[in-house]
Amino acid sequence: MPQMKFLAAALALCAAAAGHAADIKVGIALDISGPFSALGAEARDGFELAIEKLGGKLGGQPAEFLRTDFGGSPEQANQLVARYLQRDKIDFFTGPIGSNAALAVGPALFAAKVPYLSSNPGPSAYAGDKCNPYFFAQYQNDTYDEAAGKVANEKGYENVVLIAPNYPAGKDHLNGFKRLYEGAVKDEIYTRLGQIDYAAEIAQIRAAKPDAVFFFLPGAMGINFVKQFVGGGLKDVPLIAPGFSADEDVIQAVGEPMIGLLNTAHWTHDLPGEANAAFVAAFRKKYDGRYPSVYAAMAYDTLMAMDAAVRDAGGKADDREALLKALKKPSFKSVRGDFAYGANNYPVQNYYLREVGKDADGRLTNKLVGTTLEKHQDAYVGACKM
Repeated sequence: MPQMKFLAAALALCAAAAGHAADIKVGIALDISGPFSALGAEARDGFELAIEKLGGKLGGQPAEFLRTDFGGSPEQANQLVARYLQRDKIDFFTGPIGSNAALAVGPALFAAKVPYLSSNPGPSAYAGDKCNPYFFAQYQNDTYDEAAGKVANEKGYENVVLIAPNYPAGKDHLNGFKRLYEGAVKDEIYTRLGQIDYAAEIAQIRAAKPDAVFFFLPGAMGINFVKQFVGGGLKDVPLIAPGFSADEDVIQAVGEPMIGLLNTAHWTHDLPGEANAAFVAAFRKKYDGRYPSVYAAMAYDTLMAMDAAVRDAGGKADDREALLKALKKPSFKSVRGDFAYGANNYPVQNYYLREVGKDADGRLTNKLVGTTLEKHQDAYVGACKM
């Protein structure tokens, strides 16, 4: 009898272990601290809403969502991914805000054949000759800025000053703007990542006397820049930006000086569509009435894409061939509306012009103006040999 009890206990432990091992695991690297902390908090809230909506499952299968802060450091991101791969045996990865972190962790994930669904950065390298079947983007870094360059042409800005942080995404964003902008670039300024004092740069801009300033300075960088720009007597110089520099975090922190600022994005909270309306309503209900940012929207969509792919792959996240096939042809209802992946797994999608104004309740927020680029593909896809 004791042997039978021992055998039964052993079988129960094995069954429990097998059940646990069957859970789909998602590694989520969060920027809760570091240079992208405000944006990381937005992404976290989008992830949490999606997890809640999905009931903690993916494709109807039990799932474990491992959420870990890595402080925006590429080195810490590498260490975290090594742990996720070796100890936790993750099936999906997502989370980093910065392109520098995305570029750092990609090789290990690709070697392990773990799909990396980016919830924000779309580095040019992964769109072109370093494209990989295991990387799926939300957008390509340059595309927001290509749309902004087109807007600058339409506004008649004959010359501009450009400013961005000196890291991969900063260079991508300024290159994107220059790709479609037809006027003259009076100055191109690169700042330190995480910089908050822009006195020297604003003096350069004042001396240049441009028709407009295009800036990519997300999070706290953008908040401080706009405050100092207006405070420095340049409020009559138009500002134009990719949506990351004029999103909800920046708008609420800066306030009235943001009114009228033009920015471009592949999503906005007032974009028509049932999926988007449901997402925005659920987000505002959960988070005290505030509007979601593009970071929250992308994080939410990322988990919805995983959910649909697991379901379409028959619930088998370990069948990588079936999973990649399902990811490549997304069946979920995206908050951005209809889109398709190009040959490099970067979306072919619309980009919109937004303007900061007030809603019906007098709250400052972005408002949809119109479509700037339709079914737009990034400039690097031709170099991708997948």
